[in-house]
Amino acid sequence: MKKTKFEKKVIHLTIKGETREEDIHSYYGSVACIYDYYDAEDIGITYGSLRNYGLSENKFYENSKVIIRQGKLFTKDRSV
Repeated sequence: MKKTKFEKKVIHLTIKGETREEDIHSYYGSVACIYDYYDAEDIGITYGSLRNYGLSENKFYENSKVIIRQGKLFTKDRSV
């Protein structure tokens, strides 16, 4: 049986530390999901403003607290 490849959107959040080694990296399925774990004060931008900013694979968001990138997560179908 042929396996199908799937693409999913993934959001990469980098919370900036004092040094690059202290940066915290985490991954989310949507921009909204970030705000389940952090509030706008932690991120430095509200959900509505970030959504209106328009993340894409070629356009990331950065401020003094975070870098937020959108990319693709490639997966395979788990069919037998």
